[in-house]
Amino acid sequence: MRAEDLARKIRLLILDVDGVLTDGGLYYDQQGSVLKRFDVQDGLGVKLAQSAGLGVAVITGLNHGCVEARVRELGIKDYYPGNHKKVPFMERLRRDKDLDYSQIAYLGDDLVDMPVLRLVGLPMAVINASKEIVGMAAWVSARPGGHGAVREAIEFILHSQGLFDVAWRRLSG
Repeated sequence: MRAEDLARKIRLLILDVDGVLTDGGLYYDQQGSVLKRFDVQDGLGVKLAQSAGLGVAVITGLNHGCVEARVRELGIKDYYPGNHKKVPFMERLRRDKDLDYSQIAYLGDDLVDMPVLRLVGLPMAVINASKEIVGMAAWVSARPGGHGAVREAIEFILHSQGLFDVAWRRLSG
């Protein structure tokens, strides 16, 4: 089945953080605190998704305060940090939101994302993901993680569903 056809069914997009919402780098300041770079275009993409009624959730292996701050700033309520085993949290989201696997998309980049990608209806990868992840994906971004890939994925889903223009009008008011 074509990625566009799979995308028409999506009601929830789950995102990884490191290598997807960020470039995967860990930046340390002199006190040893971790800093991460987020792309503002990805943030606008999340807002577009929300304005279209597309749910956005985050499941990440690491647990850093800067990620929590960004997730809160974007209004993402479903946030599960510090979890390398992501399937139980995806299952919780699926049950809580009464969704089928076919209604869930996941955007990942590395081996820890494989178990979730095997289950969801629309497995997605950033272009700079590991070759195993790219090989599993029904859709692959043209932009790398941390540099607009999330926005690109959201726009792909919304265009496939015919909701992009409506979402933009709602958001831009």
